Amino acid sequence: MKKILVILLLTFVNIGFAQNYSEHYYNRKAKFEKEADTKNEIIFLGNSITEGGKWKELFPGKNVVNRGISGDVTDGILFRLDEVTASKPKKVFLLIGTNDMARGKSIDYVLKNTAKIILQIKSQSEETKIYVQSILPINPNVGTRFSGHKSNHQKIIEANKRLGKLTKKLNVKFINLHKKMRNSKKHIKLKYTYDGLHLSAEGYEKWKKIIRKDVR
Repeated sequence: MKKILVILLLTFVNIGFAQNYSEHYYNRKAKFEKEADTKNEIIFLGNSITEGGKWKELFPGKNVVNRGISGDVTDGILFRLDEVTASKPKKVFLLIGTNDMARGKSIDYVLKNTAKIILQIKSQSEETKIYVQSILPINPNVGTRFSGHKSNHQKIIEANKRLGKLTKKLNVKFINLHKKMRNSKKHIKLKYTYDGLHLSAEGYEKWKKIIRKDVR
């Protein structure tokens, strides 16, 4: 009887947890899990900004793998991280956090979960090189959507400062995309975005140039 109650409780918890994610999230996660692992994968891990990247075209000849899911958050990364580490990837480029804060999560929450992601990758795939990329700047003057994201201008700046310190503490590389893609007001440059949050083709080209030496 006790065993049955435990199973029911776990089932209830899992159902509740599952409701936190979209159908798109689960479809992408299932797709990833069906794909065969390959050697020396270079994984781009994150949300819609990562999902939108045509990484194989941007880095031809490299075994790049797109593990971006639109709408994803740090908890979502943790929930699917086993699939990422299963191939013992050569490198992981992580970009996550803006959706967390748009949904009301604190900077502390983002930093705590980012640390968990880093430590889990290190634990499950010791040889993987981890690159934590700064949260991208936003631009409130472009488009009318994503007000929740665009109101976090200062929070993003502060989060990135703390991400830099965290990565130093955990001995992984920090790539400051924010600094290299912003204007004098620390908003993302107009040419790099089409809606103030997501990247234009030129934005992805700029991202490529910033990380090119690390992808090789």
